Amino acid sequence: MRSFVECALDASGYDVVGASNGPDALECVERDPPFDLFIVDMLMPQMEGDELSRRLHRRDPDAKVLFLTGHSDRLFEQRQVLWENEAFLDKPVSLDGLLEGVALLLNGRLAR
Repeated sequence: MRSFVECALDASGYDVVGASNGPDALECVERDPPFDLFIVDMLMPQMEGDELSRRLHRRDPDAKVLFLTGHSDRLFEQRQVLWENEAFLDKPVSLDGLLEGVALLLNGRLAR
């Protein structure tokens, strides 16, 4: 799934930095800021997506996070609502669905 997302976004003109787990993602944030959007899986090695989102928001309260998950029930077990600048897409996700979710979080509207 990560390869699909990275390739799809890269082919659509986005600059993409991939990370294989939460600690790697935090290292990327320290090394290569700023980031406009984070796409986070709920279940990742070494750190769940919700914890990564919390840490990203501690660093930048305006961070935009798109959860890409097959476990939205688990996300909402951990918290009642999403925070501002957060959204989620259920897996499997189509290319169009991914690009629409990214555009809505980045721009507040669909890309034309």
